[in-house]
Amino acid sequence: MGHPQIEDSSTQQFLKEVADFPNVTWHALTTFDLTVTDEQKLVETADRIVLQFPLYWYSAPAILKNWLDQVFTRRFAYPDAMGSLVGKELGIAVSLGSPAKNFAAGASENYSLSQIMTPFQALAHKLQMSFLPTFVIDQFGYQSDDMKARLLINYQRYLTQKRLGHFDDQTNWLIDRLTTLIASAPEEKRQQLSLILEQIQNNQSTLEDLQMNLKMIQDMEES
Repeated sequence: MGHPQIEDSSTQQFLKEVADFPNVTWHALTTFDLTVTDEQKLVETADRIVLQFPLYWYSAPAILKNWLDQVFTRRFAYPDAMGSLVGKELGIAVSLGSPAKNFAAGASENYSLSQIMTPFQALAHKLQMSFLPTFVIDQFGYQSDDMKARLLINYQRYLTQKRLGHFDDQTNWLIDRLTTLIASAPEEKRQQLSLILEQIQNNQSTLEDLQMNLKMIQDMEES
């Protein structure tokens, strides 16, 4: 996570709290001075590497660029050397200060986020990594509670769902999440969660129903 003022960022503090999964490592960069071997060992243990940052002048902040320059060395990362990143997934989670709708041809920014993220896609291609769709946090400070609840679920899926972009995998992720919640939920909430789980398992949910169920889960977690 590359943010020069992470402790003051409500966006990143929110995301850090909801990224609390056993198989997720939240690694915040707080200095330009790195122990490169330690950083490389951390990278080697991950199957999915998510570079997370606020958009600074159409790119990542200097603290993240410095990390990439020091850690993704030729000997460590190039496929014809150690090839330590070959086969891993590379994701981008970018937070925006301007509305996401402005990033399009003909809009005020004139370029899409996909175009702006092209250098990271090129990096993934060079290192024989799988490049994931960019996860966009659209003006967090202006989001409603419902929007934040949806952001929470989608961000957790982005970090932990095995395959992104497939409805069946999204459903399976939700079933696993519900099963975990049921095991630890108070008795009065287990029945509600179990009914939602049964509905999904019986393939009775449309995509809209699924989004509503996700919101219900969030409400139960917060209450």
